[in-house]
Amino acid sequence: MNVALLLSGGTGTRLGADIPKQYIEVNGMPVLSYCMRTFLELKQIDAVQIVADGKWQDYIRKTCFKYDIQQKIKGFSNPGENRQLSIWNGLNDIRKYAPDDAVVVVHDAARPGLSSQLLEEGLRAIEGHDGVLPVLPMKDTIYLSKDGTHIDSLLERSRLFAGQAPEFFYLEQYYQANKNLLPEKIYRINGSTEPAILQGLDMAMIPGEERNFKITTREDLMRFQRMTGEV
Repeated sequence: MNVALLLSGGTGTRLGADIPKQYIEVNGMPVLSYCMRTFLELKQIDAVQIVADGKWQDYIRKTCFKYDIQQKIKGFSNPGENRQLSIWNGLNDIRKYAPDDAVVVVHDAARPGLSSQLLEEGLRAIEGHDGVLPVLPMKDTIYLSKDGTHIDSLLERSRLFAGQAPEFFYLEQYYQANKNLLPEKIYRINGSTEPAILQGLDMAMIPGEERNFKITTREDLMRFQRMTGEV
């Protein structure tokens, strides 16, 4: 069983919009509906669990459930105090209906450029590993600064990668990796793969996609608008 865990609980304050970025409409569709539709249309995805604030759940039902012909959407999970606690809430809800060896696909609603090809590649690549992370190679020279005011060292660019979503994990392994961070360490987690790495799980890498960027700033939103032909 493959379950998508869609994170739509963020407030998107850095964008400076009146509503969270994942609910801004682009070409007549809210941002989150683009990746939602990809999950729902891909036959390998059996279920979708959505992390969303209660005040937005009716909106999601009205705008996204119309794509759910096969009724894959299982329900909503409450956002946590940070991203990883939102994932924790989602994992607990997924465990109510999915087996331990289910694959959980963690994705951000603010990454609308998700392709079915990337999903299929991740689901293939997890066989023989504990998890999968899409990555992009670093294009720029990377420097280390301990104080943010001067350069201390040069990092080897060929060995550095930028992580993307979706991230692929086996449900029970990933659940236990997060459980081991409770109650305090989980607040220091910045990326979904960190708990797996800290637990010593075998994480494979696959090539990410440039179009699968996360909308964080207004420039990112404009970039996606250009991709869809809105501007």
